[in-house]
Parts: sequence; C-alpha cells; structure tokens
Amino acid sequence: MTSLRAIRTGSWLGRKAGNKTGTHAPRFGAWLGAGAAGLLATAALAITDASARSAHTRSAGHHHAHHPHEVHKRGPVLWPLQFPESQYAPLNWSAVTGWADDDALPAFKTFRASCKPIAAQKGPLADSKALGTSLREPCIAARAEDISDSAKAREFFEKNFIPLQISRVGEEAGFVTGYYEPIVDGSRVQTDVYTVPVYRRPSNLFVRGYSQANASMPNKGQVFRKIGRRKLVPYYDRAQIEDGAIAGRGLEVVWLKSQTDLLFIQIQGSARIRLEDGSMVRINYDAHNGYPYTPVGRVLIERNIIPKDQMSMQKIREYMEQSPDAAKELRRQNRSYVFFREVLLSATDEAVGAQGVPLTAGRSIAVDKSLHVYGTPFFIEGNLPIESDASNTPFRRLMVAQDTGSAIIGPARADIYFGAGADAGRVAGRLKNPARFVMLLPKSLDPLERGKTMPLPEDRPSATIAKLFPQKELVKEAAREAAKEAPKENTKDVPKEQSRDAPKDQSKDQQKDQPASAQKQAAPSTTPVAAASAQVPIAPVVPLPEARPKAAPDTTATATMKPETPRRSRHQRRMRYRR
Repeated sequence: MTSLRAIRTGSWLGRKAGNKTGTHAPRFGAWLGAGAAGLLATAALAITDASARSAHTRSAGHHHAHHPHEVHKRGPVLWPLQFPESQYAPLNWSAVTGWADDDALPAFKTFRASCKPIAAQKGPLADSKALGTSLREPCIAARAEDISDSAKAREFFEKNFIPLQISRVGEEAGFVTGYYEPIVDGSRVQTDVYTVPVYRRPSNLFVRGYSQANASMPNKGQVFRKIGRRKLVPYYDRAQIEDGAIAGRGLEVVWLKSQTDLLFIQIQGSARIRLEDGSMVRINYDAHNGYPYTPVGRVLIERNIIPKDQMSMQKIREYMEQSPDAAKELRRQNRSYVFFREVLLSATDEAVGAQGVPLTAGRSIAVDKSLHVYGTPFFIEGNLPIESDASNTPFRRLMVAQDTGSAIIGPARADIYFGAGADAGRVAGRLKNPARFVMLLPKSLDPLERGKTMPLPEDRPSATIAKLFPQKELVKEAAREAAKEAPKENTKDVPKEQSRDAPKDQSKDQQKDQPASAQKQAAPSTTPVAAASAQVPIAPVVPLPEARPKAAPDTTATATMKPETPRRSRHQRRMRYRR
C-alpha cells in the first residue's frame, strides 16, 4: 500500500507563512484526519496526472505556456515524505514542549554512535524508506564537531534538523512501552536446579530470502525446517520445543531455572546470565520460529484474571509463580519462540541493538524498522509512570532509534530502553502510555522546500472550446442559471379582471383554424428557460442522407410467364450451356 501510499500519509499541507509566523503545527494544515486523507488522494492524483500529461506534451514537440511551478522551470519534482498510514506537521523549535529543558548532550553522544554504521554504508538502503540516506549529512557534521556541553549539542540538532510532529492518521499521540535487559542466574551445564535450556539457532531453520550464513535473522517472516532434501514445513512451535523437539542436538547455550525466566528473556531480546563462578554470559536475539508473537498479558486480561489497568510484567511473573500448571498453558498461547547467540560483551557493556551499536539506557528506543531508519532522533513528550505505578512523571527527552521489535508497529510507536537489572525491569514493565512524537528530520528533506517544486495541474479548457463542443448537461445548467437571473414578469400592476379575461378573447375554434406553424409564430415562447436555451449556441445538426427509393416490383415478367413452365435450377442451366 506506492503513490497511493504516499497519499495516505497525510503528508504535507499548509502555507509557507505558517512556519515563518511561528504558528503551531495544526495551523500549518498538516494534521489530517481520515476524511481529509481522501481529499489529499484526489488532489495528489490530479497533480500526478497533470504532470504526466505535461511530460507527454513536451515529448511530442508541442510548445505551450507553462506555469512557473512546472518541472522544466525548477528542475526535478521533489515530493514530500511518504509515511504509510501517517500524518505529520512541521513545527518550530519553540513549539516542541520541553525541548529547551532536556539535556541534549547524552542524545548527541548516542546519535554519534549510530553515525558509525550510517557513514560506513556506501550504497542506497536495501529497503526504500522516507528518510533514505539523508542522515549521512548530519552524521558527517556530528563526527566533525567537538561538543562537550548541552547547549552546543542542542544547537547542533537545531542547525541540522527540523522538528516534525508525527502520528498515525486520525490520532494526536503515539504510544510507548519499555524494555530492559534481564539479569538471571544460570549454568553452562544442566543440573538439578538449572533444567531449562536456552537454544541457539538450529541448522535446519530457514528464513525465506535469507542464507544460513547470515549473522542474524529478521524478527518477522516465514520460517521453515527442511525434511529430506527439498520438503519445507513450518518450524516447531513453543509447545513442541518445550516438549523436546530439538533437545539433544548440542544447541544449548546456557541453562536457566524456569521457563518463566526464559519467556521474559525472549520478550526482551537479550539478557545477562550470571554463572555460579560469578562470570557473566551475554546473549542476544538471533532468530525466531516464524509464529506471530502473542502477548501473555493480553490473554490474562481477556480471561479476566488481571485487570487491564493493573497489568504489568511483575503481575504476570507473580501469577506464573503462583500457578505453575496454568503458567505452562499460558506460555503456550504464545507459539513464538526465540533463539539466541552468545556475544562478546563485558559485564558493564550495554546490550547491542538491531543497528549493531550498544544501546544507551534512557536514550535508545526500538521503532518500526519498516518505516524508520536506524539513527533517526525522536523527541518524546508525555507523562509516564517512571517513579511509581500511580505517578505521572513528566518525560521530555530526545531519543535515538537503534533497535526494533516484532510488536513495535506504526509511525509513532516506540519501546524505550531503560538498561539492565531488576530496577530497570520494574520501570519498563509498567510502561504502556500515550506520548507525543517529534521526529527530527534532516533539513535536506524539508517539506516546505520540497513543496516549491510540486507541479500544479494544467488549466481547464478555454471558453471557445467549450462553445464549440457543448454538452447537454452544461446547456441545461446554463439554462437554469439564466432562468434564475432573468427578471420576473411584473404582474402586480395588471388588474385581476384583465388577467382573468385575457384567455377568453381568443376562442378555441380560432386556434384550431390556424395552422401549427402560424400558432407557433403567433405565440412565441417567452419563458426564461426557453430564452436562455435559445442563447446557448448548439452545434449544427448534420442531416442524414435521404433514404434510397424503393424499386417497384416488375409485374410484367410475372404476368407473361407460363405458370406450368417450371423454373430451371442453376445446375440445369449450367448443364444446358455446356451441351
């Protein structure tokens, strides 16, 4: 869903003056609802069609007067950004709530960490996205800057980006959750205490479009296992794996105490495993079994076990520990299963996100990778339960997109990384709140500048052409308009007796005696509609050719022919001629 997808973004409307005068984004005209998106669709299709017609006319060698906004006057058309199912509006920095109060230096350092893989990429992105490779210019500038205080860091972002408020079409705010890196006890070998294996990616797991040699697999897509040489079937689900479908193949990385610990590690995507000797094993997401993720918290809400307003990771853990048998059935409602790989990180290093760089607690977020580019800065503003379950702590902070997740879907959807350990887990576990998203857009993609190159639709046909080729509906419409504008007959001054007696002056017999043509001439139509219709020029009627006269039947030959003489057939006549 590509041109139509661009239409549904609700991308860009408004006047250039809206940005100059410092008005808020909604006045800019870009906050579009679902209904307005349809108007944008009509306008965008008209513009696209007009542009195509204009290009065809030029290629045919015709020379017409063009609008100054047309392509050949200003160069190639640069269309505004395309975010499916999204709406966005440019802002002034003064309109970003809390922007001046945030410490921008940690965000700048996090952004510079993302710039390393961005600068190393030479060609275009594998997936076409709205930002494309536009982050390379700000990254080059960031790596050249020596910034050590918050004011200069804020100045850097204001110099290289423009704020763009973004959300799903018809919604004013986005949605945020939290995640963390669990720290759990484990063992390198199986014991009576540590009985739950953490598996690495099996060799018979295949993802369509990816090679087994890939460093890691995507968190979405079709996953198969091979039977024999050619046959592919869906991979084992959670219940089959827990029952030992891949046991005994040497895939165990470490062993844990409970399936609940493993489930939460799979939800978070990484973990620190503390061994009995005090050393730490770091594991990260590597692949999944191909089944969609089903939140166990949602199952508990639907079953009326935990109220929605009380749902948290801590509540889920408490329920599973108190009801082991019910926990087993609950886990298997989520058929998705995650495989891990061991990574070489120290005990103090932060987890590595999907971009391949270490995450920063409180500054890194996971976003929808199908829409956004890793390294994009986002300013998130809202009231979140950071301090306690009941608190509404003001959260106004610049974040950087460095990770992703299968449940993170949408233009204004983020998972905030809070670090490692139990304290981070408690904060992340209670986060499920609305928040406003402001995406920092590189200035090379400024919608105001791109709007100047957009072509306007061609002019409508001239009045001369409309007169030469009138349409019936247009004639009727013109007649109705003329009837409205025509002055009404003044009947107030005419006596009632005269108006009543006027039709009696001429008898019906006299009207019958006159021919039809005379009646028409004597009583011309004076109604406004008829007069208006007479004024509208109508194309001349081309007469049809007269019908050919019918030939009279030849009765003489029939009369002289003897009735008893049979008519010879063609075969008989031909045989006679040959003789």
